[in-house]
Amino acid sequence: MITENIYRTHTCGEIRESDIGSRVKVAGWFENVRDHGGIKFVDLRDHYGVVQVVVEDENLIEGITKESTVSISGLVVKRDEDTINEKIETGTVEIEADTIKVLGKTTAPLPFEIESSKEIKEELRLKYRFLDLRNKKVHNNIVIRSKIISFLRNKMTELGFLEIQTPILTASSPEGARDYIIPSRKHHGKFYALPQAPQMFKQLLMISGFDRYFQIAPCFRDEDARADRSPGEFYQLDFEMAFATQEDVLKVAEEVLYETFTKFSDKNISKPSFVRIPYSQSMLKYGTDKPDLRNPLEIIDISDMFINTDFKPFHKKTVRAINVQDCGSQPKSFFEKMLKFAMEIGMKGLGYIKVDDEMKYHGPIDKFLSDEDRILLKEKAGLKPRSVLFFIADDKEYAPKLAGQIRTELANRLGLIDENRFDMCFIVDFPMYEIDEETGKIGFTHNPFSMPQGGLDALLKKDPLDIIAYQYDIVCNGVELSSGAVRNHDTEIMVKAFEIAGYTENDLELKFPALFSAFKYGAPPHAGMAPGIDRIVMMLTGEENIREVIAFPMNSNAQDLLTNAPCEVTEQQLREVHIKIR
Repeated sequence: MITENIYRTHTCGEIRESDIGSRVKVAGWFENVRDHGGIKFVDLRDHYGVVQVVVEDENLIEGITKESTVSISGLVVKRDEDTINEKIETGTVEIEADTIKVLGKTTAPLPFEIESSKEIKEELRLKYRFLDLRNKKVHNNIVIRSKIISFLRNKMTELGFLEIQTPILTASSPEGARDYIIPSRKHHGKFYALPQAPQMFKQLLMISGFDRYFQIAPCFRDEDARADRSPGEFYQLDFEMAFATQEDVLKVAEEVLYETFTKFSDKNISKPSFVRIPYSQSMLKYGTDKPDLRNPLEIIDISDMFINTDFKPFHKKTVRAINVQDCGSQPKSFFEKMLKFAMEIGMKGLGYIKVDDEMKYHGPIDKFLSDEDRILLKEKAGLKPRSVLFFIADDKEYAPKLAGQIRTELANRLGLIDENRFDMCFIVDFPMYEIDEETGKIGFTHNPFSMPQGGLDALLKKDPLDIIAYQYDIVCNGVELSSGAVRNHDTEIMVKAFEIAGYTENDLELKFPALFSAFKYGAPPHAGMAPGIDRIVMMLTGEENIREVIAFPMNSNAQDLLTNAPCEVTEQQLREVHIKIR
């Protein structure tokens, strides 16, 4: 038998003029009370919205404190013209209350006002996260997150992908970030690990004969927090495709991300096909592999001009330059602030030349330039009247990144970034190997199971540092949304690739037993990627901190202040998993 809800007939957000004259019952949180000459006006809030309640009998609300939950019955009436609130959907009506029942009392002092919770210290917000989530903006972030995930799930299904859940308890991985490990009760001295990503399992699914897999996948990494990275756990749209090339994966990512951003934002979105930028080109032009394409400034390499220079800061250095049009009119303080920023990021100085209306050069670097240098700079940098050319000189491993930071700072200070755009691109052709700064040895740049471009032939004949992999990233407005790769499914190529990085075939079998074994049984070519859901939501909601779009996030120190995790456990619990705390 279907019975009527005893708490409400309507939600707070759905009362409209069509309900005028009807008796309704609503339930929610007691938000505000205003006294207008003996008549009380109550704002009642639930998940769906806010409705104004008129209380003529003060006894009805006696003793009711803010944020208590109540059920209110009454007649819907039209508001007076001068009291209409156009900011809320129920703003033309109100409820004349005749019955108010308290459902849940607030018995403790509120640690902060709900409507201003985003303005208080994060530590307090996270300790009382259940209150913080009542804030309209915070609440809506979680609602939008849910809608985005639902849209992504439907879109992937529409594209023929099958949603499959992979294990949470798995084996520790020797690659990537630090694992969260879990001791085994039944197997003395052995440990499970929470997955950093479903990487191994999704590849095994391709080998198992599934063609298109996806998952809204939880990932666990013991990493330090950043504004765009949550410590502990995060979610990604993980997908993999069998018999697929790099371009097949990029086309799926383009369609999914373009439609998602278009649906949940009114900003201008890059249309497919997104520009493909080789890693080497990105590092040269933008000084980063996560370029913000809204920034019109580009970096040029002018190192060849100063090979034989007597100017010590440029001698035997990699020299980058950035031409900023119409920057010559900036005050002296602008250049002083740019110099200060340069020093803060580790530069020894920031040279520049100004070009006046007669194309004459001025500035601290000009006296070190020959007439031939000035002509070359004009040609290479495209100098025009009122241009300013900034110089960044350092060792070759540092100069590109420093130039990238100067580029970003210049754009921010000059207001060159169009905030009404989402500019997406793919960074492709990453180097397969790099030199480890700590050990000086050759190691993998990214995923060690990526396929090298040129296959076995490249591994046998090329300098390892010249080998390019089928690896790719999606970048939006300077934020990396995803990494991905064409996987290495050939054991012969795999053994050689790992050999270059210092691993033996026996190491492969010991460290990656499941994959290495599976690759011997007819593995198809496969490729995939995994856009980060938290970052996508953060960008679409306009938040600057990823914790704002997670219902119950940890703080920057990887602590859950709400539940006091991590916490101590009992001696009995430790004994059961064979652990002794030293």
